[in-house]
Amino acid sequence: MGPRPGRAKTAVDRVGKGKQRDVNARFKAMASHYVFEPEFCNPAAGWEKGQVEKNVQDARNRMWQVMPVFADLEDLNQWLEDRCIALWAETPHKALPGSVADVWEAEKPMLMALPPAFDGFIEHSKRVSPTCLISFERNRYSVPADFANRRVSLHVYPERLVVVAEGHTVCEHARVIDRSHRKPGKVIYVWRHYLAVIQRKPGALRNGAPFTEMPAAFRQLQDHMLRKEGGDREMVDILSLVLQHNEADVLCAVELALEAGVPTKTHILNLLHRLIDRKPTDHPEVDPPDALALQTTPEANVDRYDGLRQAGEKRHAS
Repeated sequence: MGPRPGRAKTAVDRVGKGKQRDVNARFKAMASHYVFEPEFCNPAAGWEKGQVEKNVQDARNRMWQVMPVFADLEDLNQWLEDRCIALWAETPHKALPGSVADVWEAEKPMLMALPPAFDGFIEHSKRVSPTCLISFERNRYSVPADFANRRVSLHVYPERLVVVAEGHTVCEHARVIDRSHRKPGKVIYVWRHYLAVIQRKPGALRNGAPFTEMPAAFRQLQDHMLRKEGGDREMVDILSLVLQHNEADVLCAVELALEAGVPTKTHILNLLHRLIDRKPTDHPEVDPPDALALQTTPEANVDRYDGLRQAGEKRHAS
């Protein structure tokens, strides 16, 4: 491998004199995982790596000439893998007879078994802001409120960001990649991360930016709840149900309560327990008559209560 000084920062943190290198900790972990010894070229020694870079340039030209447009990174990677495998069969080997694919098949039995895929991420130490956010690449991502003002480890993958603290995964975010410096950075909220905050301060639910990201049914219920006294506390209690129950079940209970026109905490709890216990939540429709008539009209006769006062010389009532 021949990184140029200052380019392959994922492999080398600092280039020293001659062969001296401060190898990145994650790159060193990958080398140990796949059992190989990294060997770096000397700075400003172009003759050491010219042939390698020429081969890379030629390979790029062969692969990318027919590159179509892709919807996402996953489709691109799959196309690139298939394209490389196809080129192996088309490209003759320079030193041995047959194609690159033929030589590869002959070499396979002599190679050691491939270990499980290396967990390739770049690690950064981040301090969570008082508003439960961490910054990365001009964007900010929310973290559960329990970790406000604390240090966490950010694991950066090509497509996602993973926040780790105390040896456990705290949360994950889809990585936002936007190279434009003309646009302001984005703030990516997860409203569940702020439940601990609104449990202490229910009033924050009214104008809190993270809660604009809630599902539509929760926001519709919030409109009903905040119109009545004490509704903010009830809304917090309902949202907090997602900490103990499946969010899809809680959302379904809220939707059923809204459809029934009874958006109350008690009714939502009743529906949620029915969903959890797999009991039917719909009841048969009752079609009552327009007016109900009594078969026997009650009589206003209090004389019969006198018989209860004394029966068999025992006093039953006074």
